[in-house]
Amino acid sequence: MEEEQLFGKLFESIPIQTEEHLDAIMSTMTKEHGIYYLTQAVKYAYQSGIYSLGECEVISKAIRVTNKKD
Repeated sequence: MEEEQLFGKLFESIPIQTEEHLDAIMSTMTKEHGIYYLTQAVKYAYQSGIYSLGECEVISKAIRVTNKKD
């Protein structure tokens, strides 16, 4: 079985099959998906050394506060 080539990966964790797949992700994104993508972006940034652990904690708290139900 031949393995299909990926178009790319978002944050080194979310495989993208084609440009149309990326467009579908963008056009159908829900609030829950948005929180997931933000979380993956922060994890990737931390692993890449872009943010300190403290900065990641602040971003994580900001995501949780934003996601709180009123």
